[in-house]
Amino acid sequence: MKQSTIVKVSLYLLLAAVGVLVVQCRTIALHTEDLPISHAAWDSLLHKYVCSDGMVDYQGFIRDSQQLNRYLKLLRGSHPSADTWSRSEQMAYWINAYNAFTIKLIVDHYPVAGIKDIRPGLPFVNSVWDISFINIAGRKYDLNQIEHNILRPLFKDARIHAAINCASVSCPRLRAGAYTADRLEEQLDAAMRAFLLDDVRNQPRGSTAQLSAIFSWFSGDFERDRGSVRAYINTYLPEPVPATVDIRYLPYDWRLNDAPAGCALSGSDEFPQPEGEE
Repeated sequence: MKQSTIVKVSLYLLLAAVGVLVVQCRTIALHTEDLPISHAAWDSLLHKYVCSDGMVDYQGFIRDSQQLNRYLKLLRGSHPSADTWSRSEQMAYWINAYNAFTIKLIVDHYPVAGIKDIRPGLPFVNSVWDISFINIAGRKYDLNQIEHNILRPLFKDARIHAAINCASVSCPRLRAGAYTADRLEEQLDAAMRAFLLDDVRNQPRGSTAQLSAIFSWFSGDFERDRGSVRAYINTYLPEPVPATVDIRYLPYDWRLNDAPAGCALSGSDEFPQPEGEE
């Protein structure tokens, strides 16, 4: 057998072996016997360290790092399974995991001006969202994988974009309480409604509707759910944006959503009602 042929056959066998290993890993992940976990510890932390204005007391999280690490250990030890977890249990887990591991990332690099200032420092790692620092039941993840390989494609629900928080001023507010399976629908509705009615992040009223860049970046998700971005936002606004009003997108503020002096008033597990909407 020619040397070139031997090399080709060896490469084929190597790729086949890798393929079998990947399939086995996926099978293990999809068929675990892990049971749904409690998010009570995360809920308690959020009540204490998410402020009423939506900013985050990261120094408080640092002081309470033992409780944060206990919750992260709980997340790491139990991988959602379609066999034993409901859709809502899986979705709540991944939203909470995304937010909790984002907090962990900031805490580990604090003080930092913004999440984008955290440099991967690794070859072939493009951004902070590509750092594989999350280990869940033996599987490695980065934040991009949780958002773009799990939350968006598996659940196909654009409200996710109002529930996950990227630790920046323009991001949707971090909810001052955990997402839970039993209340997930109302929590996601409240998150999207609060995001749209938050004048810091969206200004849908007036001669021009100025929206968060999130509605541009992920327009396909909103169009999938309601046919168009306009139709989607009108589902949650008390006064719909007329077809005659132009939609434009606001610049994104990537500064850290930090409350360096702590919270003057801790947040509620419900999003605050905008003025005039009670």
